[in-house]
Amino acid sequence: MTENNEQWLEELLKLAESDGGKKTEKQARILEAAIDIFAEKGFAVASTSEIAQKAGVAEGTIFRYYKTKKELLLAIAGPIALKLAAPFVMREFAVKVLDNPHPPEQVDQFFRSIAKDRFQFARKNIKMLRIWIHEIPYQAELLEQVQTLFQEIVYTRIDKIIRHYQELGQIIEAPPWRVLRTAVSLFVGMVVTHLLILPIDEADEDEEIDRTIDLLMHGLSPRGR
Repeated sequence: MTENNEQWLEELLKLAESDGGKKTEKQARILEAAIDIFAEKGFAVASTSEIAQKAGVAEGTIFRYYKTKKELLLAIAGPIALKLAAPFVMREFAVKVLDNPHPPEQVDQFFRSIAKDRFQFARKNIKMLRIWIHEIPYQAELLEQVQTLFQEIVYTRIDKIIRHYQELGQIIEAPPWRVLRTAVSLFVGMVVTHLLILPIDEADEDEEIDRTIDLLMHGLSPRGR
């Protein structure tokens, strides 16, 4: 089990046990191999034969646990998106920011906390990030699960905080969903660009986050500064 995948596999195994099942060592190797290959090649190009070869099992062993290649993909990405992302992806962040009864005085500090937390998470879980980016537009079940996560977990919590800063006069009067959509678009673009397209050194993260927050708060017009 590689270091990059270890955390995800441990959580996947815990999910299986919480559902009353227990994954075998072979299943763990299959999941690890599938994460590597789906992230490298994408779901459409990846084959179960090469997943089996990388996992050190017969191809038929994969179909003993997962009826189709798509079922294998959803066994990785589905539970992560719906059951794991809310409590695991945002666990420390929620305690420090979302569930804090006294959020930062300045809204830019709040957004900086979000951006830094998501950047660090994405850097540690780059393979899963690639899988999500590759497959969410094409896998209806996965897209639905991500939408459920965003609407029921993320938006409902951040909506209250956005309204809080609007009352303080630090954010313009606009529907909170529009404010969140703008912030998410900038943050996701920042992370995807600098981790997958035009990589930057980890040492440059803070500067990139600061520039992105500045753009979020002031826009492109010099009159907003």
